[in-house]
Amino acid sequence: MVGGFTAVVKTAVFASSPMRLSALFCSALLLIAAGRAQAAPDAIDLPAKDGTLHAYLYKPGEGAGPFPTVVAVHGCSGLAGRSGPVQSRYQSWADILTKAGYAVLFPDSYGSRNLGSQCRVHERSVHASRERVTDILAARRWLTDQSWVRHDRISLLGWSNGGNGLLWAVRPQAAVHDGAPDFRTAVALYPDCRRNSRLAWSARVPTLILIGAADDWSPARDCQQMIDAARGRSALARVIVYPGAYQDFDRDSLALQERTGMATSRDGSGRVHIGTNESARSDALKRVPEWLGQ
Repeated sequence: MVGGFTAVVKTAVFASSPMRLSALFCSALLLIAAGRAQAAPDAIDLPAKDGTLHAYLYKPGEGAGPFPTVVAVHGCSGLAGRSGPVQSRYQSWADILTKAGYAVLFPDSYGSRNLGSQCRVHERSVHASRERVTDILAARRWLTDQSWVRHDRISLLGWSNGGNGLLWAVRPQAAVHDGAPDFRTAVALYPDCRRNSRLAWSARVPTLILIGAADDWSPARDCQQMIDAARGRSALARVIVYPGAYQDFDRDSLALQERTGMATSRDGSGRVHIGTNESARSDALKRVPEWLGQ
């Protein structure tokens, strides 16, 4: 038991008037008072195999680098939120990581291809094992050309379908021999391990999976079986299973709710549950930066 959770460890602009200035100033004070002040991300266009990959970049507030950097891979609902290019949950993670000294780059796999949420799409044109991996590698390639990046400290963080893509990207078969350092570490939150568990998965970089025992979207047992089967032929791989937690356990103040019509679910019905699990979320918020920093 680690921290009360089951752990399986395997080898492996200026205002034009005083009134406008006052309004801007008051808005800034309100944001700071609410603890939500954060610089907007920089919009980046990355050269990619099938066109331009749009991405959003957050940097630490102080210093010029070089910074350890995280390629953060969004889930099946996409990257964009209701009021901006990055969902609030991903902004929250960016805030945590930039405060820890990391730059965070979010490639937008769906928006770049004029796609919306893919959670209810059965015949997808963007696959975790192909296009998501291509996007991850395009992000790494761009980062290795940036002087403000520590090229030996580029890591991966992915959620759900993005976590699936991450698991494919760290397989030995996906290694890129371009002379630049490989990814340092990887963390996948509630990925669907079913397919990889049947394909002799292994990782070439230390990989951590965080998933809920109650997850009815991505079964935890498949991730455990996948890592167990990789023993002796993988870099360090570890899975943490959180009792009673569903998918999206790391989101802030999300009441447990049911979603229907999903393209995948544990029982094939398309019915799943998502919601915050405070103990799992608290552990993940500490564990992820620790793993990325090892």
